[in-house]
Amino acid sequence: MTAHSVKNLGWETRPLAEWVQFQRGLTYKKSDEVPFSGNAVLRANNIDRLTGMLNLEEIRYIRDDVEVHDRLKVRAGSLLICTASGSKSHLGKVALIEEALDFAFGGFMGLLIPNPGLDPRYLFYVTRSSLYDDFIDSLSDGANINNLKFSDLGKLAVPIPPLEEQKRIVAVLDQAFAALDRARALAEANLGDAEELFENTLEAVFEQFASSDLILPLGEAVHPDCKLSYGIVQPGDDVASGLPIVRPVDLGRPIISLAGLKRISSDRADGFSRTKLTGAELLLCVRGTTGEVSMASPELAGANVTRGIVPVRFDPAKVDLEFAYFQMRSPFMRKQIAKKTYGAALMQINIKDVRELKFVRPSLDIQRKAKAEVRQLHDRAERLIGDYQAKLDDLASLRQALLQQAFSGELT
Repeated sequence: MTAHSVKNLGWETRPLAEWVQFQRGLTYKKSDEVPFSGNAVLRANNIDRLTGMLNLEEIRYIRDDVEVHDRLKVRAGSLLICTASGSKSHLGKVALIEEALDFAFGGFMGLLIPNPGLDPRYLFYVTRSSLYDDFIDSLSDGANINNLKFSDLGKLAVPIPPLEEQKRIVAVLDQAFAALDRARALAEANLGDAEELFENTLEAVFEQFASSDLILPLGEAVHPDCKLSYGIVQPGDDVASGLPIVRPVDLGRPIISLAGLKRISSDRADGFSRTKLTGAELLLCVRGTTGEVSMASPELAGANVTRGIVPVRFDPAKVDLEFAYFQMRSPFMRKQIAKKTYGAALMQINIKDVRELKFVRPSLDIQRKAKAEVRQLHDRAERLIGDYQAKLDDLASLRQALLQQAFSGELT
C-alpha cells in the first residue's frame, strides 16, 4: 500500500493519536481485592488474543468502597488494550467493547475511544492486521519490553476512508470473517478428532496392562546406571561453541537433535554427570509443562539438560525406547504425572514422585508389537494433524490478505 494510492481514493492516513482518545486504567492496592463485589475489573487475561474478544471467566473484584470513576470503566464502541505485561506476547492485544458493561479496567490496561468519523469496528479490524502487529513489534525492536506508551502507540499511521466506506468495509469483513470462522471451527474440530483418536489408541494399548504384574516403579524400570536426576540448575549465558543443553522449551517434537539447542560453558555442567546424555534417553519435562517428553537423538551424546528435565535411560535389552516414549505420552502415564504435579506460578513434579510412576514393562516382543501398532496410527494422525494445521494456517493467511486489501482500498 502506498500513500499515493490511498490519497487518490480520498483516504486520510494520519497518526492514531489524531483519531482516538486514550484513557489509562484504574490503579488499586492488592489489599483492595476481594472475592466478589460490585466493582469488577478487567485485566489482560480477559482479552482473547486469537479472537480479539472479551473473556469474562476470570474477573478481578475490588472493595465496594473503592470509588471508580466512570471514565475508568469500559464503554460501548471503545477498544480495550493491554499496555503492560510480563509477557511481550500479550502486549498490545485488543478487544472490541460492543455493549455497555459496568466493568472497570486495570492499571495495566488502556481504553481507545474513537473520535466521531472513525467506526470502532473499523479500528478493531486495523488492530487485527499485520499493519498493527508489525508496528507493535517495531516498538520493541526485538527487545523484551513490557510497557506500551500511548505516546508511541499514537504514532501508528492509520488509513481512514470516509465513514460510509468504513462501514462498507466492516460489513464485507464481517461477512467474510464469519465464513472463515466457520471454516476454522470445522478444521479445529477435525484437528481435535485426529488428536483424540491417537490419544484413545494410546490409552487402549497401555490400559490393558494396568492391572497386570508387568507394572513396576519407573525407578526400577530404568537402566541401573540411570539415577533419574534433575539437570543443570544455572546453565548461564549462551556460548557459541559450548556444551549443548536441552531445555523444556525444546521438547514437544518426537526426537531432539543438536539443531537449535542452546550451548553453555562446559564448566556449568560440573557436578551434573548424572544427567550427561548418551543419546538414547527419554527427556521428561518436570517443570512447567510437566509430562512433555521427547527422545534424544544419538548426536546428543555428551550433551546435558537443564533443571526442568529428567533424562530417562533404559536397558535396551529390556525396554524398547520408542515403546517407552509412547507410554510416557499415553493417558495412562499422563494421568499419573498430572496427579503428582503441584504449584501455581510454576507447575512441577518431585523427583521422588517421578521414580514412583507406574511403568509397564512387558516382554520386548510385546513392546515391539504394541509400538508398531501405535506408530502406524501415530504416523496417520500426524499426517491428518499436519493437513488440518495447514488449513488453519491458510485461513489465517487469508484473513491477513483480506485485511491488507481492506486497508489498501482494494476490498470489493
